Amino acid sequence: MSILLFTFPVRGSEGLYMVNGPPAFTESTAFQRDSGKNCKAVTFSKDGSLFAWCNGEKVNIFNVTSAELLPSFDLPKVVCLEFSPKNNVLATWQAYTTAKDGTAGVPNLQLYDVKTGKCLKSFIQKKMQNWCPCWADDESICARNVNNEVHFFENNNFNTIANKLHLQKVNDFVLSPGAQPTKVAVYVPGSKGAPSFVRLYQYPNFGGPQSALANKSFFKADKVTMLWNKKATAVLVIASTEVDKTGASYYGEQTLHYIATNGESAVVQLPKNGPIYDVVWNPNSVEFCAVYGFMPAKATVFNLKCDPVFDFGTGPRNAAYYSPHGHILVLAGFGNLRGQMEVWDVKNYKLVSKPVASDSTYFAWCPDGEHIVTATCAPRLRVSNGYKIWHYTGSLLHNYEVPSNEEMWQVFWQPFLDGVFPVKAVKYQAVPSELPSAEPKPAQAYRPPALRNKPVTSSKLEAKADGNQEPTQSSASQSTPRSAVPAVTSGDPEIDKKIKNLKKKLKAIEQLKEQAAAGKQLEKNQLEKIQKETALLQELEDLELGL
Repeated sequence: MSILLFTFPVRGSEGLYMVNGPPAFTESTAFQRDSGKNCKAVTFSKDGSLFAWCNGEKVNIFNVTSAELLPSFDLPKVVCLEFSPKNNVLATWQAYTTAKDGTAGVPNLQLYDVKTGKCLKSFIQKKMQNWCPCWADDESICARNVNNEVHFFENNNFNTIANKLHLQKVNDFVLSPGAQPTKVAVYVPGSKGAPSFVRLYQYPNFGGPQSALANKSFFKADKVTMLWNKKATAVLVIASTEVDKTGASYYGEQTLHYIATNGESAVVQLPKNGPIYDVVWNPNSVEFCAVYGFMPAKATVFNLKCDPVFDFGTGPRNAAYYSPHGHILVLAGFGNLRGQMEVWDVKNYKLVSKPVASDSTYFAWCPDGEHIVTATCAPRLRVSNGYKIWHYTGSLLHNYEVPSNEEMWQVFWQPFLDGVFPVKAVKYQAVPSELPSAEPKPAQAYRPPALRNKPVTSSKLEAKADGNQEPTQSSASQSTPRSAVPAVTSGDPEIDKKIKNLKKKLKAIEQLKEQAAAGKQLEKNQLEKIQKETALLQELEDLELGL
């Protein structure tokens, strides 16, 4: 049997290049390294056959299968790129600017025909958030949110709006994955005492409330995240408030809701109070995992009746990742946690391995369902940038650290369509590796920002701090580089305001940690603030990256 060759691109101050996947880990000679330092945007097509990037001069497209460059586009300022699901359209976005006299700027969202290079349509799209139109998997439908309405185009004809979904004020929408018929989940925030709601529709049946497949309303929601399962039978909704009105927590609260296309809905009862860090569907579409509660956090798998199937107990974790085949689940603690991972066999709910990837800012399963990449990227962390390739049995197979004067911004796997890699039985024995196992670095004493980068002296403050400081050690290194990041504006005053508030909260947490390190006994609500740091850092990163 031949081994399928695949790659992963690496983007940073050393340029943009591709590395051959396991077992090679050598730089690809098929893709010529782009050594410029201005590569802002990269993307693969859904099937992994096309790769596009903007290097600050133009947008290039590389055919991975035939190893040849396709015609480029003269678009030096593009910062976002996306292919349509069947590779017919390339969407590009650059920051929106108005003329000096205040007149409207030129359209900044372009849709190009990949084969001919012709511009099919230009739109004005002021916000980077949700900039890209959404396609059904077969490209029969394309939709975008315009002035609180969802506009639908059919068969990539962007000159005619084929349909509109108009409710009070549609804030967000998500199209279902998979085959026809396409379903749409829409979120309408509450106003004037009315509740927020999420409704599910089947395209193109939008004629009033009666035409909805399902409806779920809730009062506690300033924003929502909507997650379709793969079979498009149900949506999970994480509803979040900016501030907790009860005063129990300074940071707001979250609830998890389940809505099915058959009309059923429920609130998912989470048996521990605190933030919801992560919720993920198993690719099999019949169960999901939630990571929640004040640290140490709980992790539980639920079925479609929202009943608990398996409880993993508590631990230092804030993220969950199912393998592409859904047979393995990784629970991990990244951000201000130490990078512990638990790899579970989902069928038997048996622990496979417990590798540690310290200071990781990124995690992704390889499409083969066997390998994992963890990475430390700027601007989240500006020191010790690099990536590690693991086998899920815990073996570290490859470790790359960028030179100390360089930065790495991004690394990710070449995608493949479902079914390309067959599912294999879960192994428990660690696969052989030429590298020593990655042992976590010994814990350092917590050092307040004022003392960092200065010689260590045996001060009482640091002596006190050199105790059981699990959450604070790596979060200290996590939060210091943030001050070095230049102030950027998203072009959206609301988002800029949220970013400012988040930075304010993170500064307050830093001060509380310094007080704790100095031996001050903190109140319960102050400890809760510290425990929210991971979620806040993630939210800040998402906003700053325009996700």
